[in-house]
Amino acid sequence: MTTGILVLTTGGTIDKNYFDALSEYQIVDSGIPALLAEARVALPFRVVELMRKDSLELTQADRALIASAAREAPESRIVVTHGTDTMTDTAKVLAAEVPGKTICLTGALSPARFAETDANFNLGMAFATVQTAAPGVWIAMSGQVFDGLKVRKDRAAGKFVAL
Repeated sequence: MTTGILVLTTGGTIDKNYFDALSEYQIVDSGIPALLAEARVALPFRVVELMRKDSLELTQADRALIASAAREAPESRIVVTHGTDTMTDTAKVLAAEVPGKTICLTGALSPARFAETDANFNLGMAFATVQTAAPGVWIAMSGQVFDGLKVRKDRAAGKFVAL
């Protein structure tokens, strides 16, 4: 296994953009490479764009593709950027299908391209998590690192909370 970090991008709010008052948010080219460059990440990493989907549109086949990419990667530390609405569903699939690797899912409640966003902080937390946490599946959101199987999104409060 290599010593670098693999970043798998799947879409979600973290990669959305808003074009004008008449349009809806659209998922565009991933901004993750630019965020990592801006953060001056010095350790080796590789970014693979798997898909550009809102997490509500992810299918079981999409989750199988994410798991396969993680399982087959030479890296043992993996960050997955993902929409927040079904992040925990993907965490369950990864926990069942990708043993022995440290995986952290993260995303954003507002797009990374916005001035006020949680994307940068969450991505940084995910990078720290995969370097320090034990093998397993984790979720870095809302300023916390959660066991990926013991967390939920609280839509009313606008944050993730432990179960």
